[in-house]
Amino acid sequence: MSSPQLILASTSSYRRQLLDRLGLPYTVVAPGVDEARRPDENPAALSERLADAKACAVGRAHPQAWVIGSDQVAACDGAIFGKPGNVERATDQLRAASARTVDFHTSLCLRHAATNATRIHSDHTRVRFRALDEATIERYLLAEQPWDCAGSFKSEGLGIALFESIASEDPTALIGLPLIALARMLRQVGFVVP
Repeated sequence: MSSPQLILASTSSYRRQLLDRLGLPYTVVAPGVDEARRPDENPAALSERLADAKACAVGRAHPQAWVIGSDQVAACDGAIFGKPGNVERATDQLRAASARTVDFHTSLCLRHAATNATRIHSDHTRVRFRALDEATIERYLLAEQPWDCAGSFKSEGLGIALFESIASEDPTALIGLPLIALARMLRQVGFVVP
């Protein structure tokens, strides 16, 4: 019996690399969703809404497929850290994170549009940064150039050296796709994992 079609609604190379670990065939479709925050929307709610919106957007064009939507929102002391895009914003984010805790809300939505079946999971990861001086920030940004990473670091790379601790149920959630929850969801709907 063949597995149903699986689509990753994302433009993230990090999410593709994570999904590759499960060894399932899938395709990638850019969701084209407006990711603007709504007034008074908290980081966890924003993450869940965007994960669902991405899965819905792609599911409309592919109603017979299972579509994976995921989104991550980082927050520190009430400020949201998006993808910095450049060295100046990345420097500002790491300065703000120095000796503080940053909360990462990573949400996952698995949706099948034809049957309106939906599964949603949210992971909350707390990252405690060590005190970062200007030289450390500059060296790190020069080495990894994490312009496309919320929070301005790559925990799967050298960014791990910036932390004092990480608290999470799923270490892959911090990279952008909670694989423990995703594998469970996929098994529940008929995929063979592993």
